[in-house]
Amino acid sequence: MRKSIGYFEGTGSPLLAELVCDGYDTIPISNGFDNHGMNVRIINNENYMDVLVGCIHKIYATEDDLVSGAVTYQDVFHVCRTFNIPLLLGVSRHLHDKARALFTDIPDVVQFVDPNDMLDTVLGILEDE
Repeated sequence: MRKSIGYFEGTGSPLLAELVCDGYDTIPISNGFDNHGMNVRIINNENYMDVLVGCIHKIYATEDDLVSGAVTYQDVFHVCRTFNIPLLLGVSRHLHDKARALFTDIPDVVQFVDPNDMLDTVLGILEDE
């Protein structure tokens, strides 16, 4: 069975092209605002992803910016924790500590990855499974 990578809008096309050419499926994932693809909240055992990738700003919003019914980072973390799906958030290495400080209760399946290291990190996860 082919492995699949769910990606939030803004994920680099060179990364996605490399993954497709290497035989992986890529599936657009929506944060509930951008309608980019399948809403992240409906990921389950039937439409499981092997990895989720995206930019940090696609899951983070301040409490003041949230609207009723909005997908929160806690929602995304819950899906990833429940189904043991690694979530790789692209953020420059020098910002990793600041990025971590934006969130509470970060599950072990979440990694902050420098965009230059994203392909190697994704492939490392996919090849270890």
